[in-house]
Amino acid sequence: MRVQEKNGSGTVSWFDKLVVMTLPLAPKPLVKRFARRYVAGETIEEMLGTVRRFNREGMMATIDVLGEFIHHKEEARAAASQYKEILAAIARERLDANISVKLSQMGLLLDKDLCYEVMNDLVATAAKHHSFVRIDMEDSPCTSDTIAIYLKLRKQYDNVGIVLQAYLRRTLGDAREIIKAGAGHFRLCKGIYIEPRPVAFRDHKLINKNYALVLEEMLKNGAYVGIATHNEELVWEAMRLIDQYRLKRDEYEFQMLLGVDEELRDIIVGGGHRLRVYVPFGKDWYAYCVRRLKENPSIARHIIKALFRRRSAPIGRK
Repeated sequence: MRVQEKNGSGTVSWFDKLVVMTLPLAPKPLVKRFARRYVAGETIEEMLGTVRRFNREGMMATIDVLGEFIHHKEEARAAASQYKEILAAIARERLDANISVKLSQMGLLLDKDLCYEVMNDLVATAAKHHSFVRIDMEDSPCTSDTIAIYLKLRKQYDNVGIVLQAYLRRTLGDAREIIKAGAGHFRLCKGIYIEPRPVAFRDHKLINKNYALVLEEMLKNGAYVGIATHNEELVWEAMRLIDQYRLKRDEYEFQMLLGVDEELRDIIVGGGHRLRVYVPFGKDWYAYCVRRLKENPSIARHIIKALFRRRSAPIGRK
């Protein structure tokens, strides 16, 4: 699974390329220092502390256990077991949170029948806890299988939703088919993986246009959407559609990654909208952090600049 390398303008500067190339050479303790902003620790208790804080601040959370690259069937069941532990903790503490799951972590690339079996059990467990499972979307070879498993689960459960990616050319059609099947509970994001041109839009302006088009298709048909973006132009488009279709506060939500554009996050919440923070945690934080920085080299650039500013700051200044 390769990750797209681009910044907010759709191009990658020479400095951004340098950052991406040198990230694997960076000492792990240094990367861990960066990771604190984007990863909620390695343990369940550390993660729960982050979720509690967001709940106190009026925000919801979705929890992701890092480590989707598995090689043995037993790892899929072990990952599901950890998610069950999290669901129990959410229920016990009455947290406003749910879970996000990658099907590759549940065995999709090893055995599709196993993946469905594991997910069926996990979604059933979530239902017992009155909780919700979001199925994350991965790169395009996984798209059809992910949708097929999702639709099969939706025949039995309504506490499960799916992610669609606006940069894929097929997404508008996928959204329509899922809505037609009565399973319209989405997170809509842009998408991060490198895909061939026949599969995905590459121009950032076209991706934004397709995002707005797909979002309108979802909202006008009564689907619930987690509007996942850090792009303020797309936030504006979403708010325009929310106003146009006179949506109530509980008929949609915004979603953002932990540690990314917290100022925009606060603006959205301050405007009276519900917002859910994507909270990843786990022992596989290193791979996630390096991947996240590669996805958006401009983030790495800002981090490095901030690091140097802190180092050069006069004593006593924070």
